[in-house]
Amino acid sequence: MKKEWLARLLVLALVVGFSAAALYARWADRTLEVHAAMPEKGGWLPNTLTARADEPLTLRLISDDVVHGFAIGQSDQQPSVDILPGKPVEITLLFDKPGTYTYYCTRWCGPNHWRMRGTIEVEGDDSSLANDPSGPVAPPLYLMLGIDLDAPHDVQVDVTRQPSARRGAALDTNLPAEMLSREYVRAHSPYEVWQTLRETPAASPLSDADLWDLVARLWERSTTPDALQTGAQLYAQNCATCHGTTGAGDGVFAAALAGETSATPISPGLGHETVAPTDFSDPAHMLGASPALLHGKIIRGGMGTGMPSWGLIFTDEQTWALTDYLWTFTFQFQFKETTP
Repeated sequence: MKKEWLARLLVLALVVGFSAAALYARWADRTLEVHAAMPEKGGWLPNTLTARADEPLTLRLISDDVVHGFAIGQSDQQPSVDILPGKPVEITLLFDKPGTYTYYCTRWCGPNHWRMRGTIEVEGDDSSLANDPSGPVAPPLYLMLGIDLDAPHDVQVDVTRQPSARRGAALDTNLPAEMLSREYVRAHSPYEVWQTLRETPAASPLSDADLWDLVARLWERSTTPDALQTGAQLYAQNCATCHGTTGAGDGVFAAALAGETSATPISPGLGHETVAPTDFSDPAHMLGASPALLHGKIIRGGMGTGMPSWGLIFTDEQTWALTDYLWTFTFQFQFKETTP
């Protein structure tokens, strides 16, 4: 009797074990199919996915029209993947903590390319959130400084030549120590710094053009060659199609964006009028803007101008690198990286 009971128990254990193994195999092989199409045709479908922390999520990516790309914002776990029409691509993702992750298209497929974004809701135990070592995230600098991103900031300036950091470095002027910090530069516009220099006794013998060279030198000191290289790559990949390769606001999609109105949108549901992309080579516009303001614009977007928000896509380090690179269209830096 005892042997019969043990035999039945063994059979039951084997049945349960095989069933569990089969279910696990089915779970492990579970693949979600995600289609990519131009925003006018629906964008990502589905555009909201769910996953669990520390459990693999396999996606089968399919392009229904043109070449698209897939990447996850603020993450380096998955390099950008190109999705060619008729050639499905499978990738497996593994998130180590809960949260909302944004995925986006990395290949420019039209004026509304930037609308191709979706989210992955990663669930997990509350305890994993409590043990997050990253701690609270500091607010963006523009909020800490109370900057109104939508307030006009153009200034009337007489810049007879493009300010040069090389010429600025050659000037024998004892600059105030506070101006030499990255924090000071980020919190002030070039015009504000120029005005302060104009009132500095040590700079009194210098011409207005020389002072602009000194400003260019201060802006160069606040960044690094590596940051400019990163910024150049981000700009080429995400900004040049609208703002142009030289930053003059003349990218391949600029005319379409400038001509779009709420009555004749490029795609349904735009809901506002767009404006021509910013000209980063225009001194009147750039010299009145602080790096903190530009950094905030990139994070938040243009709010009614057609400028997308990149806060969920770029890390803070990447956003500052891109901000630094924008100044190379206004100032001549000695170590500007021109090849993304």
